[in-house]
Formats: sequence, structure tokens, C-alpha cells
Amino acid sequence: MATQPDNGSRLWRGMRHLLFGDDGEQTLRDQIEEAIDEAETSAPAQGDLSPHERQMLRNLLHFGDRTAGDICVPRGEIISVAHTMSFEGLVDAFADAGHSRLPVTGESLDEVIGMVHIKDVFMAANDESRSRDINDLLRTPLFVPESMGVLDLLARMRSDRVHLAIVVDEFGGTEGLVTIEDVVEEIVGEIEDEHDEEEQQMLVPLDDGMWEADARVELDELSSTVDARLVAEDDEVDTLGGLAFMLAGRILAPGESVPHPSGWRLECVAADERKMTRLRLHAPDLAEAAGSR
Repeated sequence: MATQPDNGSRLWRGMRHLLFGDDGEQTLRDQIEEAIDEAETSAPAQGDLSPHERQMLRNLLHFGDRTAGDICVPRGEIISVAHTMSFEGLVDAFADAGHSRLPVTGESLDEVIGMVHIKDVFMAANDESRSRDINDLLRTPLFVPESMGVLDLLARMRSDRVHLAIVVDEFGGTEGLVTIEDVVEEIVGEIEDEHDEEEQQMLVPLDDGMWEADARVELDELSSTVDARLVAEDDEVDTLGGLAFMLAGRILAPGESVPHPSGWRLECVAADERKMTRLRLHAPDLAEAAGSR
């Protein structure tokens, strides 16, 4: 079934003409996007672009508008290893992470001193003459500002032949991480391999008024979907995991819970040594009933 065209770009061109006196001439980008819009509302001709190809072309048109900060893996989701980790611990970290490269940190995530490639780990594991000290396996990643355009980032990755970049903020702290796969996905869409697990839903209703949620779910979504009272007193906290950490003062272990002032009880369902990953929300009346038993 044909979909309605996205008129956002046309509306913007009209507003730009009214507000800034634009001469109204279409750029090549505008013409291509308009042709894509028209193709989506007409019957497909033999040999025409498929819907997936049209979406890729549309993504490519806006590829240059994106920055490293827009596409990076957020700081809180970076899997890293410490420079003091043993070789056995490094092997286990790669096995658990399922990645081919891991950043190596000093005292904190803001001090990334290099990265380790799984190929070097395999070679050291199979050759006793090679050093197994993590510091001898280090490679140098790219360090890029979050404002760097994705086109420039891709060019840097190609010229330096480095497939992992650490995105830093204006103060030099670690903002996120980008791989060349992240860059390519901006054009072709999500790339899933045999190691990718099926992503769980962020917020799932359960029986008896309970909810299960990813720790990364935004409090705005939580308050609008579950209960408007599920907010944090601290403006710096904007996720469910952050709320639970603020209330408990620490990372909860699976099975532990903490009460919220509204009467809701936040129970940790899954966590690791660095963060809570999934929580269950018990409604106020159920939480009070459970506490009275």
C-alpha cells in the first residue's frame, strides 16, 4: 500500500522562502527528495527502486547533517576494560561483550588510553612468545569531537584505517563511542549479526498492575505511560535506572527493591557490577499489601 509523502521538506522550503526571501530554486537534494516522495505515491514501474532502496537514498541525502554525537553509543552503554585487567579477564570480557574491539581505560571512562582488538587477543592466546599484558596489546583509536560531521568521521576512519572512535565532549570527557558499523547503519539501516540478541521492549505491562522496564527508559515516558508521580526530585536524573540509583544510593542487586515516595516499589530484575539494566515496577497498593504480609 502506498504511503503518504513526507511534506516536511516542502513545508520548510516554503517557510524559508517567506521568512528569508529565498529565491525558491530547488537544490539537487530537494529535487531528488521530491522525486522519492512522488515515487512513493505512484504505482511502481518495472525496474524502479524498491522501498528499501528509496529509504537508503533518503538516508544518504541527510547523511551529511548528522554528527558523531548524534550517532554514538552513549557513555552509559560503553563496554570497556581497565588497563589493569588480566589476560584471562580480557578474554572473558570479549566473550561477554560479543564485540571485536574494546576501549581500555585508565582511572575512569574519561581516560581512554587505547583499545584492544580481538584478533590480537587470539594471536597472544595461541602464541606463547607474544606478550599477554593488556598494555602491550593496545591500539590507538580515533578521538573526535561530538560536533564532527559523519561524512568527516567516515573519511577519517577510512584514511586512518581505524574502525573505532571515542567521541569527546567540549571538556575532553568521554561522550560516547562510534564504530564504522554505526556510520554505515545511518545509510543502510540496522545491521544485525549472529551475535546480536533480540532487543527487549523498553516498557512492558505485566499482570496485577506491574510493569517491567529497561533501566534506560526516560522518566518522561514513564510518567506519561505509567504514573505521573514517577518523577525524580533531582533534575539531573532522567532515566528509571538513575531514579532507582538516586533513591537507593547504590546499584541494586537483582531481587532488591527500593520504595518511591509515590508508593511505587522499584525492584531490580537484572544488573551488572556497573549498572542496573532492567527493573520491575510494583504498583502502590500491591507494594503496601506485600509489605503488610
